[in-house]
Amino acid sequence: MPASAAPPASDRDGRPSVRGRLPALLLMAGSCLPILGAVLIAPVLPRMQDHFDSADGSAALVPLVLTVPALSLAVLAPFAGVLVDRLGRKRLLVVSTVLYALFGTAPLWLSSLYAILFSRVLVGIAEAAIMTCCTTLIGDYYTGRVRDRYLALQTMCASASATVFFVLGGAMGSAGWKAPFWLYAIGLLLAPVMARTLPVPRSAAREQEETVPRPFPVRRLAGICALTVFGAIVFYTVPVEMSYLLDDAGVTSTGVVGGVTALASAATVAGSVLFTRLDARPLRRLPATFLLCAAGFLLMAATDHVAVLVVGAVVNCVGTGLLLPSLLTLALSRLDFADRGRGTGLWTAAFFLGEFLCPLVLLAGKSGLGTLAPAVGVLGLLTALVAAVLVPLTRRGARPVASPAPESL
Repeated sequence: MPASAAPPASDRDGRPSVRGRLPALLLMAGSCLPILGAVLIAPVLPRMQDHFDSADGSAALVPLVLTVPALSLAVLAPFAGVLVDRLGRKRLLVVSTVLYALFGTAPLWLSSLYAILFSRVLVGIAEAAIMTCCTTLIGDYYTGRVRDRYLALQTMCASASATVFFVLGGAMGSAGWKAPFWLYAIGLLLAPVMARTLPVPRSAAREQEETVPRPFPVRRLAGICALTVFGAIVFYTVPVEMSYLLDDAGVTSTGVVGGVTALASAATVAGSVLFTRLDARPLRRLPATFLLCAAGFLLMAATDHVAVLVVGAVVNCVGTGLLLPSLLTLALSRLDFADRGRGTGLWTAAFFLGEFLCPLVLLAGKSGLGTLAPAVGVLGLLTALVAAVLVPLTRRGARPVASPAPESL
């Protein structure tokens, strides 16, 4: 079996032999790169639309420039996971970070909308590898509560960076619609530091290595991945739809919309911080976490008062801040070292598939119910139903997946 499939070295206390905070900081920075791709150019889309107004199909293709990386990531993350296990986590991360910078800055030199769209597909491929590698390495380097805290920190960094990148994209966009693409060059700064700093996971004991190939444990992850698709829809509803809900409530000030979005992001960060302060058994908290998200949705759907709408969004985002690290921690707890890359790839694909489906699901609900608020209310009821279904599973100590193993968190 390749060397990359061996477990990481540990010290005598069973803790990974990763010293210092720089490796963790690099993995957090790498985890933010796909978020940069998701929001950076959103403020300049109208300018880009004007520039390519004469191109055939530009009305549909320009928005795809923003969203197609997420779709590519969702489709290709499982394949990235296979490469992670076969080629090695660190090597693939460094190469993918360089390619991310090259593909991400490509629109600076391209003049065709179709060529730009193709470059964005390639960005999504690089993002799939980066996200899978970063999450896998967190699972390799750290164990127990330390790993849980870093997974929560990954959520916090992603939520906070979304707001920062949106502001940077808007500021740089004042120099032209191409200007924000320069920020992708940050990958060229991160890659050499990653190559020099990140340790390669290696075996501490030869008997821990697997010599006989075995099938990937699909059943262990099937349920948690299905739950993650739904959880991602819940997670992205407020960031994606809040501006529309505020508009329906009569709020037209972009400053107010931006302030509410920042407050919602802060609530998600607060939920992630709360995750690190709670006990180490997130499975038992899943019903309450989904119920908290549902309460926020129902509050948002039941009012036309802006203040109550904002309170509902904050309640929901505290819940989503708890939800994402809970789902990721549960997924990683089901994976051995040799399967961690492929398993993380599947989980990442499930999460970004949910991100892609989120606006489509709510658009379908809005079309059927007339306005967005009732669609959010229906999503709240479905979230509460999921919480109710999970209750008996947690009471008997079962996993929300088909696996005979006992709960490991």
